[in-house]
Amino acid sequence: MGDRSDLSELSTDPSAATDLDSRLEKHRVELTGYCYRMLGSAFEAEDAVQDTLVRAWRSYEKFEGRSSLRSWLYRIATNVCLDMLTASGKRARPMDLTAPQTASSAVLRSRPEVTWLEPVPDARVLPTAVDDPAETAVARESVRLAFVAALQHLPPKQRAVLILREVLAWKASEVAELLGTTVASVNSALQRARSTLAESEPRASDAADPLDEEQQKLLSRYVAAFEGYDMSALTSLLHEDATLSMPPYDLWLRGPEDIVAWHLGTGHGCRGSRLVPTVANGTPAFGQYRPGPGGRHEPWALQVVEISDGKIVGLNAFLDTARWFPMFGLPDGLS
Repeated sequence: MGDRSDLSELSTDPSAATDLDSRLEKHRVELTGYCYRMLGSAFEAEDAVQDTLVRAWRSYEKFEGRSSLRSWLYRIATNVCLDMLTASGKRARPMDLTAPQTASSAVLRSRPEVTWLEPVPDARVLPTAVDDPAETAVARESVRLAFVAALQHLPPKQRAVLILREVLAWKASEVAELLGTTVASVNSALQRARSTLAESEPRASDAADPLDEEQQKLLSRYVAAFEGYDMSALTSLLHEDATLSMPPYDLWLRGPEDIVAWHLGTGHGCRGSRLVPTVANGTPAFGQYRPGPGGRHEPWALQVVEISDGKIVGLNAFLDTARWFPMFGLPDGLS
């Protein structure tokens, strides 16, 4: 995969290279968001976008402005994603693969990293210069873990059609041109995709930007309860159907009773943790640091917190901190 130095070598005219580089770079964040929704992996999405930009450099002389630069880049990105999906398949959350366990009988079974739907920092996938609040809301909703997980149930081309039509608001004729098919075929694919999504019923969660006063209070109470290891307070914050998952383990738990029992049993090492706030997938998140040697707190998990109607409905603890903390700009430890 090429880095930025590869790109600069693709043109012998420095000023032309700089201009093209700038024009391509303007689309990086939105392309990364598109590829993330397609692939369900933050790292694969960034690889796909880099491949897209390299291909664009190499074939720019053949572009000739027959469509907008943005449309052309999306065409390349779609082809890159479809190729990657052919090789790697879909990603999932633990609740897509197994039934919930109980805290008393829970078994930790690890699966390969390519199995899992991955979290992503908002800044990597959500453009900031968006004037339409409704467009911003759709963008945030469409990177929620539950929604991206639901997208994984769609065949790759249906996935592309739904994202382009429903999330990015492309016209059917534009999508047909991009995919080299007919408007009727696009409309049919969209109808099938909507039907499949309706069956999977992705769980709703509230936006992280901006948090209203009640959501801020809920998160403050969560931080106090978790850092103080006050399980009674934590129980009061959890929805009756709240879930806890911990990729790369396929274990997941449902309901306050089992979630609390887990933290008091197998997960008791989380006692004394500290939380550092961040944002992931359009929802609140925290870097969790567990007590380590010499009073230092060591990275343990990236917690992505899903909230709805004043309660926490999902605690998603991604344990591979060596992958996630650098991407989210989280410190490698707390003194």
